Amino acid sequence: MSTDRWRNEWLYGPEPIGSVVPTVESEQADLKPLQWLGIAAIAEATTLLLLVGVAVPLKHLGDWPLAVRVLGPVHGFTFVAYLWLLLRSLGAGLLSRSEAARLAASAFVPVAGYLTARFLTRRVSGRPDRGSAR
Repeated sequence: MSTDRWRNEWLYGPEPIGSVVPTVESEQADLKPLQWLGIAAIAEATTLLLLVGVAVPLKHLGDWPLAVRVLGPVHGFTFVAYLWLLLRSLGAGLLSRSEAARLAASAFVPVAGYLTARFLTRRVSGRPDRGSAR
């Protein structure tokens, strides 16, 4: 190793071999986080529907608060896991900020998680989304 090269590596660090953050456009992009995000979207939507559609009516109409005490923390865990996976995908460059904001907002609508999973499945498989043709 020459002295100049050693000095440059010491001052500026090693030369980058490739892109550090994978993008969806690159062929080597690891799309596994998007697959996990789709699974988390389905889990979050399902627990939200069970909480709102089953547990809350059982609590108020059936005088059975145990359903909310059990399903509430389960939904809370899936919601936090979904947001964590969303932030990881955003940080890895797999989602744009607007897509991440849309996916985060969809976590508050009971059925939107299933649409989110469909969007992510299309994104991973390479099929264009209907909204991208506009």
